[in-house]
Amino acid sequence: MTDTDWLVLRGMRPAIEKLAAQVGRAGQRAVDLGCGSQPYRPIFDSRGLTYTGADFTAAEVRIDASGRVELPDASADLVLSFQVLEHVRDVGRYLGEARRVLRRGGSLILSTHGTWLYHPHPEDHRRWTRAGLLAELAAHGFETTECVPVLGPLAWTTLLRLICASHAIRRIPLIGTPLAALLALIMNARGILEERITPEWVRRDNACVYVTLSRLAGGAA
Repeated sequence: MTDTDWLVLRGMRPAIEKLAAQVGRAGQRAVDLGCGSQPYRPIFDSRGLTYTGADFTAAEVRIDASGRVELPDASADLVLSFQVLEHVRDVGRYLGEARRVLRRGGSLILSTHGTWLYHPHPEDHRRWTRAGLLAELAAHGFETTECVPVLGPLAWTTLLRLICASHAIRRIPLIGTPLAALLALIMNARGILEERITPEWVRRDNACVYVTLSRLAGGAA
């Protein structure tokens, strides 16, 4: 609870675990596009899937400068994308590659931001409403069957204040880091309470993160 991202991560992981349980089967291959440090790999390893990370550097599979994933067509049962889409300059290329490497009947588990601070990594291009994200996925050949909202506006605004305050407090010599940790503990506890009193209909269309489950539209290969 002393991390500034704790509230978001607390909600994302169970959402991802739930969707993985719905579509992940032992022996299947899951490819994580833009895997980074692979924080969700254990979820898929524990279900007996063969997890493959794909990224520009330091991954099992390379994504080249043009955005092409160095995998054959229809080589994955499950494509994963966690907090990557907002950083992608060419969404059509990225989702096109996700579609290309999926086998017929395969699924896409994807999370991205509805609301968040600007955070270039190395670029940061967009945010989505729920309707906008579903339309974006549909426009690129995916039919979304689930869209799980994570963190509503009350808790999100508390998180925003926490991030900004922690950034300033950590600059204080010697005591900055422990003070920031204490502040995170207090604000995250407040965020838990705020999330509990936020109506589902509010969270549904005003979430900080959306975690989606999609399949190839029309059973396309």
